[in-house]
Amino acid sequence: MIRIVVQSAPIDVAAELALVEGGGAGGIASFTGLVRADDGVTTLELEHYPGATERALTELSEEAAKRWSLLGATIIHRVGPMRPGDRVVLVITAAAHRKPALDACAYLIDRLKTDAPFWKREIRTDVPTWVEARDSDAAAAARWGSAPGEVHS
Repeated sequence: MIRIVVQSAPIDVAAELALVEGGGAGGIASFTGLVRADDGVTTLELEHYPGATERALTELSEEAAKRWSLLGATIIHRVGPMRPGDRVVLVITAAAHRKPALDACAYLIDRLKTDAPFWKREIRTDVPTWVEARDSDAAAAARWGSAPGEVHS
């Protein structure tokens, strides 16, 4: 089962893990991304393109499910204003064994950094700055064998 949610509400990690844990998997991996207070960031604002964002996340999850024979994948991503320490993203993968779950989770977080249509703006002392993509994000995504923006069906 693939579950994709883009929301402004806080992410309830325990509730989301409980949904996946009942599916009979032998291994469940998760990653939670938090807003960092790097360089005095007071607020992180994320925007997205409704419909396109969910479609991109679904395609990434379907690719991971095929590649690692997943029993389930969940991606929950927040949009709107967030403060340092807030959860931005939750990725959960479930498989028969731990290694495919761990690899698929790493793949999804690496790929969504480059392939999901989100726009980030950081506010430092009330000065907004758009965040450019990092070369390190593209390199992390590339290690999975597909170019950023290229999802195999």
